[in-house]
Formats: sequence, C-alpha cells, structure tokens
Amino acid sequence: MRSVVKISKTIEGAIQEALEELQVSRSDVEIEVLEKPSKGIFGLIGTKDAAVRVTVINDPVEIAENFLTKMLLYMNIKANVSIKREGCQLYVDIVDISTSDMGIIIGKRGNTLNAIQYLVSLSVNKNREGFIKVLVDVKGYRKKREDTLIKLANKMAQKSRIYRKPIKLEPMNPYERRIIHSTLQNVSGVTTYSEGEDPYRRVVIQAK
Repeated sequence: MRSVVKISKTIEGAIQEALEELQVSRSDVEIEVLEKPSKGIFGLIGTKDAAVRVTVINDPVEIAENFLTKMLLYMNIKANVSIKREGCQLYVDIVDISTSDMGIIIGKRGNTLNAIQYLVSLSVNKNREGFIKVLVDVKGYRKKREDTLIKLANKMAQKSRIYRKPIKLEPMNPYERRIIHSTLQNVSGVTTYSEGEDPYRRVVIQAK
C-alpha cells in the first residue's frame, strides 16, 4: 500500500498535502496523526508542526489495474493497461495490443468493450462512498467511433430533410445514442428520438 508522511502547520493542511501527492480522495485513505501541532511558549518558542501518515487503503487506480490485468489474462490477451485519474473519473486505456486481440476486446459495435467497462466500474466502486466514473478505451477506439457516429448523424439528417421521411439507424448502446442526439440537437430541420428496447433500441432521425 502507498503511504506518505506530511508535515504542516495544521493537521488538515498535512492531510491535504498528502491527498494531493497520492492523488486520491479522503475516503480512499487511512489517516494516522503522528504529531499534533502546538504553539509553544508565548506562541513562539518550541512551536511544533503537525505530522500525519496517510495510507491508501482503497486505491481506485490500483483496483482497476489489478482487475483488468487479470481479466485480460483469463481472456488470453496480451496487452498492458494505462490508467489516469482526474478527480472522480478514471481513464483506462488498453495499450500494446495486437489488431486481432483489439477486435476481440471491442466486440461488435463496441459491446464487449462496454461490458468490460461496466465490470471494471463495479469493481472500482464496490464499498466506495463517492462514485467514480470509469471510461475504458483501447487505442483510441471510442474517439474514432464518436467521429464516425457524428459523420453518420449529419449524413442521415441531410437525407431525412431531402426525402422528408424518418431515418432509422442501427441499434446502439445508450452512449452512442447520446452522441447522435447531441450532434443533431441544434441542427435545424430535424429532430431525433429513440425507439425500441435494449439491446435493439435505436435512434430515429425525423425531418420537421
């Protein structure tokens, strides 16, 4: 477990310095006060700073890395995991992976990747007070997919306006449907809505 000792004028100040260095939240750590601050004689002589030891006991980065590394091992896939935490979000990237294994990880329309993301999120947020959003990607797939969906949305919107009829897109997961809706929400001449039940729920683009 990762641990640091920090010294500051106040206990709270020392704790905050430790949390910033460890890049974790307060709920992820165990705090031990080693030395309480004191003002000394006349508030000047013999003044002591506070000292605390902060130990990470519930590191979301470590949990995600261990869980996903084991999952890839069980799937017989050779790859590495890179994880970055920004506040209450974890950005997980699967790297150093072959093209064939990448296809297995992504699955049809990203379904396998979404399932992996869901399982990692469950593992990270188990017994945690504050929810941490987990985003799992593989070699920039999600950005490429997002760009493809934006182009598709604009193309189908134009088609709907020209032919004055609704255009039904292929079934998509909630994340991809949101991209379509968001792309076209301010586009004049069309409106969007979803129909059907998951996993066959799809976006319909309707000319106004």
